[in-house]
Amino acid sequence: MNASLPQSELPLFDQLRDIMRTLRDPVQGCAWDVQQTFATIAPYTIEEAYEVQDAILRGDRSALCAELGDLLLQVMFHSQMAEEEGSFTLDDVVHGIIQKMIRRHPHVFGSDAMRDAESQAQAWEAHKAQERRNAGHSSLMDDVPRNLPALVRAHKLQKRAAHVGFDWATITPIWEKLHEELAELHEAHISGNHAHTHEELGDLLFVLVNLARHMGCAPDDALHAANHKFEQRFRAMEAMAHSEGTSLANESLAQQEARWQKVKTL
Repeated sequence: MNASLPQSELPLFDQLRDIMRTLRDPVQGCAWDVQQTFATIAPYTIEEAYEVQDAILRGDRSALCAELGDLLLQVMFHSQMAEEEGSFTLDDVVHGIIQKMIRRHPHVFGSDAMRDAESQAQAWEAHKAQERRNAGHSSLMDDVPRNLPALVRAHKLQKRAAHVGFDWATITPIWEKLHEELAELHEAHISGNHAHTHEELGDLLFVLVNLARHMGCAPDDALHAANHKFEQRFRAMEAMAHSEGTSLANESLAQQEARWQKVKTL
């Protein structure tokens, strides 16, 4: 017998929760959904977050609405599995984030008087630091997820270190460090030592992230934009070649470069 649809008179949030419970039901549910675990669902959660970001970068609000729904489903999925094993419930998740937002915004929900954004940001970080200490973390780096994208994690590690003053006071020495690391990478590459080259490339990228941070730029966003620009220009090159009855694969590098320079002016 098929499971019944959620009651339409219920609030939308409860309807979605009922759908998730039904999908996970061992008797009436979906075999695929029943088989899933936190570990198997985690990659989908990450993927959905990236799809939300993609919709934002494309400026597609209709897609953003749909992708936020997909991301919300991931929250429901994890919460349902946790409820089944007795760890926590969706209500616990919602209650937890409500309390955190109130706790971290005493200037809004309490008596603290802070109206400028800089003071509020400093207070936010101070509250987060206190929460880390209360959770028993011995290092500022303890709760920086290891599986964050490398550029994002580098940025976060550097911001954490800067909270205790371990940071360049101005941007000038970072430029000097950038040139130093570039020279070291060149030397490592010339030496033919792959392991050393790999290390020096990482050092160079880390300094670039630091430079971006001091410029107020998000390195991951900057690279996303560069990727998009390259892709659009390359597609334009392909279209140009196709309109002339040829393809890039049949052209020399000099011809391809000429097309590249041309599409850059379009």
